[in-house]
Amino acid sequence: MQTIPGVGPRVAQVIIAETGADMSRFPPAAHLAAWAGVAPAIYESAGKRSPAGARHGNKWLNHMLVEAAGSVARMKGANYLSAQHARLTARRGMGRAQVAVAHSILVSAYYMLKNDEPYQELGADWLARRNDEAHTRRLVAQLERLGHTVVLDPVA
Repeated sequence: MQTIPGVGPRVAQVIIAETGADMSRFPPAAHLAAWAGVAPAIYESAGKRSPAGARHGNKWLNHMLVEAAGSVARMKGANYLSAQHARLTARRGMGRAQVAVAHSILVSAYYMLKNDEPYQELGADWLARRNDEAHTRRLVAQLERLGHTVVLDPVA
């Protein structure tokens, strides 16, 4: 657990103590996030969905995860979670960014406990690389819709 950025011994102990380390109780990771209170609440009426703030969840787990997200914020782009925090802080604000990073930490912990595998760091530039690949795919598809055959030769 402590290989996740921002998660120290105390946060790892709280995650294990509050969830029980048995992930069969939470079929999808979203169920665990909602139970912990780090998933967005949605108000739905007449088929219209609108945001309703944060959910009420396990307050001890929630507070520790948000605190871990705050420590990730001070890492300044050293890993995926700190890059995610910086990107979201610019657009949505500090509080929402911390809850989103806390959600990412909990989902990572869920899959680590469920699959019994170590944390795999995506890298600080993962979002940029992902967007470049998606942008390339969109442009190729657009040219093919216009009737062109596209052959990509990457620059060495």
